[in-house]
Amino acid sequence: MSFSVAGKTAIVTGAANGVGLAIARHLADAGANVMFADKDETRLRAEVGETGDDTKNIRYFAGDLREKLNIANLLSATLDAFDQVDILVNGARQVIRTLPLDPDDESMSIMLDQNLLAGLKLSQLVARRMIKQGKDSEKSCIGTIINLSSIAAQRTQSELMAFSVSCAALDQMTRSLAVSLAPERVRVNAVAFGSVMSASLQDHLRANPDHREAILAATPQGRIAGPTEVAEAVQFLASDSSAFVTGEILTVDGGRSLVDAVSTSLH
Repeated sequence: MSFSVAGKTAIVTGAANGVGLAIARHLADAGANVMFADKDETRLRAEVGETGDDTKNIRYFAGDLREKLNIANLLSATLDAFDQVDILVNGARQVIRTLPLDPDDESMSIMLDQNLLAGLKLSQLVARRMIKQGKDSEKSCIGTIINLSSIAAQRTQSELMAFSVSCAALDQMTRSLAVSLAPERVRVNAVAFGSVMSASLQDHLRANPDHREAILAATPQGRIAGPTEVAEAVQFLASDSSAFVTGEILTVDGGRSLVDAVSTSLH
């Protein structure tokens, strides 16, 4: 089974680095038209050139998607370049370590705006476009939306409270949109990952090198995965091979979320 995305058009946000970049490149290499979207124009240009790569059907859009106008402009730029949109990957996310009892801490608002609301607004706009362009299609699925979440949604670390809350809300948003859009033949799923070498994890391990061994000890597979392993899960959910899959939170973490942090022989 090939999990083909050839000929489809995808928007991938958070595509300037890390997991988002890996997903965008993976989909492009698999034959999709891909709009790389991120607020970091300098890094986008460094990755895809001044205008994109015509031979690989790559374009880029730079803008802060917390702003409504940029969301509309991203969709317009995608339609101008490729005439349609079949796949949306909400990969733009931020991780801030917080002080939960600090009354002046703004991290919760920041996390909800970046990790939840921006993706929701873009999903609403793109879903309407998918429905419009698929009205005469007889396909069982006319579009798919994939959110990037985290196993932090189901686990508790006080310094990650705001991030964890935003991911838990994102998971519920995924399920709610899946139910709402199912009659319209648009599927909505999420990929929740933990021990994957994302840009934020790289930064954290540079500052806390001892944490690497803690992650390896907590992961049954005993390793940190590469971003491409998340990209392959996204490709499955983006392909017609997953046509009857919606509202699913697919976990990619080497078993890390399955084990108790306290090892004991007592029950």
